[in-house]
Amino acid sequence: MDKFNPLRRVLAYDDFDRGINGWAELCGNHDGDLSAVRPSFADLRPPQLSTCTFFDIGSHGAMDGTYALKLATRPVPGHTACLIKRLTLAKEALVQFEMYFAAKAEARQGPDAYRDRTWDGNQDLSERDLGSFTISNDIGRLDGSRYHVALRYLNATAEGKLVQGWHYKTSLQPTTKMQLTGQVPAGDFHTVGEDDWEPVPGGGGALCLNEVPTKINWHYLRWTVDTAAGRSVELQVNDRVMDLRDIPVPVYPHPYTGLRGLFNLLLDVRTNTNVRNFLFVDSCLISVDW
Repeated sequence: MDKFNPLRRVLAYDDFDRGINGWAELCGNHDGDLSAVRPSFADLRPPQLSTCTFFDIGSHGAMDGTYALKLATRPVPGHTACLIKRLTLAKEALVQFEMYFAAKAEARQGPDAYRDRTWDGNQDLSERDLGSFTISNDIGRLDGSRYHVALRYLNATAEGKLVQGWHYKTSLQPTTKMQLTGQVPAGDFHTVGEDDWEPVPGGGGALCLNEVPTKINWHYLRWTVDTAAGRSVELQVNDRVMDLRDIPVPVYPHPYTGLRGLFNLLLDVRTNTNVRNFLFVDSCLISVDW
């Protein structure tokens, strides 16, 4: 675990050479009938253990060991794949999530695969096929209040415009009850509106995507949340450190008494094109200050 920088107590260390370690597909609420699951939660795809195998090089392998956790979308514009790890809080305090990850678009193949783009031997032709990926949580405080913090790396828009920066959400995550009562449309499950995202101050900058989609370069990420204050504290991605203390976090206007002490962590990846997007996680660590 020397490659991580944990808080005082390690809650979970997930090395995916030993399984998926409790990271499960997120499924929406239902009454026993799966057809009742709202559309944005109906097909979020299960986790896969992967040796990171590609058509041109064979098996890449994880950063450390054989297997990485792989999250893959369908090749459908707007499709999201999402995993969740379900925990609870023993105390409201600092919680930190760290991971080594890589986000890539699936390689197009053939002599005409990228005929709409110019290749100079260096520019990553697949770069605009990678939409976004998000780290988030679902917290039920000990007083019954509930909130979600979500931080999204938006690489490119549906129109293929490169953005390459971190964003935070500005509206509540719609609940099943909100949709059943007609308060929200079916869309991005993180927010009420598709455009309810704002840039994180100092959060701009490209990742190391390398020249082709089958080259994986692992990135370090560290995210600290203060569950007592109900806010993010800091996000680090490699050398870039972002202060998140002043970023607002939407809170539901009514209590959730059945979710007292809830602490869920979520990872998702979203494609904006008809090309599958992947999020690979070599390993991750969750630590707390209690």
